[in-house]
Amino acid sequence: MKYFDTRFLEEVDKFISDLKPKIVKKILYNIDLAEQTNDPRLFKKLKREIWEFGNSDSWFIKKIDKAPENEIERAGRIKERYFESKTKK
Repeated sequence: MKYFDTRFLEEVDKFISDLKPKIVKKILYNIDLAEQTNDPRLFKKLKREIWEFGNSDSWFIKKIDKAPENEIERAGRIKERYFESKTKK
């Protein structure tokens, strides 16, 4: 059973294409696992419906425990653009 589908924006495709294959494999495995199980342990809410997934969020791989505020704000802007584009269709 699939709980949700993941769709990558252009920014995510570019981000993933710049990663090492081993990291891409881990990210895609975790996304598939999340889609199949909807396990809340795989996600952490940061703020304003911005969620961190596994050890990386949608736009950067962090090297510290706390996500930088500027990256959270950036994710929020990208999310807003995405939903604005959905309502225009």
